[in-house]
Amino acid sequence: MSSATVSAGIPQAKVPMRTKVGHVVLYVVLVVLLLAFISPFIIVIINSFKNMSDITSNPLSLTGEHGFTLENFSGAMDAMNFWTVFGNSLIITISATVLTILFSAMAAYVIARNPSWPACALLLTLMVASMVIPFQVLMVPIVSVYGGIFGVLAHRVTLILMHVGFSVSMATFMFQGAIFTSVPAEIEEAAEIDGCSKWRTFWSIVFPLLKPMIATVAVIDAMAFWNDYLLPSLVLTDKNLYTIPIATQVFYGTYSTDIGLVMAALLLAMLPILILYLFLQRYIIAGVAAGAVKG
Repeated sequence: MSSATVSAGIPQAKVPMRTKVGHVVLYVVLVVLLLAFISPFIIVIINSFKNMSDITSNPLSLTGEHGFTLENFSGAMDAMNFWTVFGNSLIITISATVLTILFSAMAAYVIARNPSWPACALLLTLMVASMVIPFQVLMVPIVSVYGGIFGVLAHRVTLILMHVGFSVSMATFMFQGAIFTSVPAEIEEAAEIDGCSKWRTFWSIVFPLLKPMIATVAVIDAMAFWNDYLLPSLVLTDKNLYTIPIATQVFYGTYSTDIGLVMAALLLAMLPILILYLFLQRYIIAGVAAGAVKG
């Protein structure tokens, strides 16, 4: 008897109407949420290619009466000294992200492989506790101590180290979970039998296995560092050290604001992070899953 005959004699399970309706409603809700989420980005992109009069008259139209224009981008780049602030943002973001990944991965490895050490348990507890402290609580001490006493503000290195200090706790917590779930201890034991030192074991075996979590931390921290406005505005008092978020404030005047220049500047500020996300997006879900479950 053929499989077609057998399958023909067995009644197929029907999906209940209630389930179908539930799926349709779910898809509709998801589409509405998607449109609500991406609509601000679409509006920024559309209006960055229109002049101010067209934006004011109809900000939701695809093209204005004066047509497609690129003058907003050239005007925005000149007004905000784009290449200088772009270089500052790039240096600060890359340096802080790399240092955060290196320090956090090493700290997480020590904590994960030595759970019986009281120092490791205390360090992890302090890191988790520090994540609930709002940054606004530390604003005044930062300016008073580092600016008034030590006089180390208005330096890129100061901002980089502050970024690392504020982000290393969360990154360490995520790397610790990834090491528990993604790096079997047996691999390290085999490497130790072969004469591999702890230092070489970490860099040659453990660190490469953390690639999904490295990509996740890189995207999360790079986005935070690149888009941060509050901390750089407190530290970088010299205009030559401004980052892109601080430089965009030149478009906001007391009596008028050129919306076209603002939209173009925002689009220029978003592009590097969007490109980074597109390159690393396949690792993000795996990294989040690895850090969310502990063995």
